[in-house]
Amino acid sequence: MNYMTQEFGIWEIAVLALLREAPMHPYQMQRLLKERHKDEILALKRGSLYHAIGRLERAGLIEVENTSREGRRPERTTYRIAPAGTESLLDVLRRIISTPRQESSEFMAAMSFLLHLPPDEAALQLAERCRRLQWQIDGLIAGLTAASAHVLRINLVESEYLLAMLKAELAWVGSLEVDVRAGKLTWNTEYLLKGAAASRQAAGNGKD
Repeated sequence: MNYMTQEFGIWEIAVLALLREAPMHPYQMQRLLKERHKDEILALKRGSLYHAIGRLERAGLIEVENTSREGRRPERTTYRIAPAGTESLLDVLRRIISTPRQESSEFMAAMSFLLHLPPDEAALQLAERCRRLQWQIDGLIAGLTAASAHVLRINLVESEYLLAMLKAELAWVGSLEVDVRAGKLTWNTEYLLKGAAASRQAAGNGKD
């Protein structure tokens, strides 16, 4: 049975991938994710990790190996991956990597309503986005440079992908800002809103 049809997310994939390496407890998982710079794609919150572990255990994809306590430390549960977990991990990786999917984007949604800002203000906000994108890019490059001295490139390919996407977005947003400032892309917000209202009223008058 392919349990990944339950649409488990990236947290579940991360847990399965770590447990495929070796049995470990949640604290070890969290530490490895941070050491490997996976915090760039995962918000390293204990609640999200434990929620993913619970889902996977209920689905029969992972199981408890043992529970232990060291000194006065809290009791720790070590998990191992089940055969079904390995199968599901590989299945979902093949599907996600091979199949492009249109994913929701708050920025893309906001851009569809850009006409509600006058061109000069839109250009200002686009310029600010460019500034913040460049800041993210610089930070990511610095992180990649530092991490590459300690881990193999295969452990950083997701950061390379993120860097490529940020650079592509910066180029597009910057080009759009230039076009707006140059008047190659312009609009009249008040006129467009009045036109939309008139069209809506006309459509309403035409109803039976």
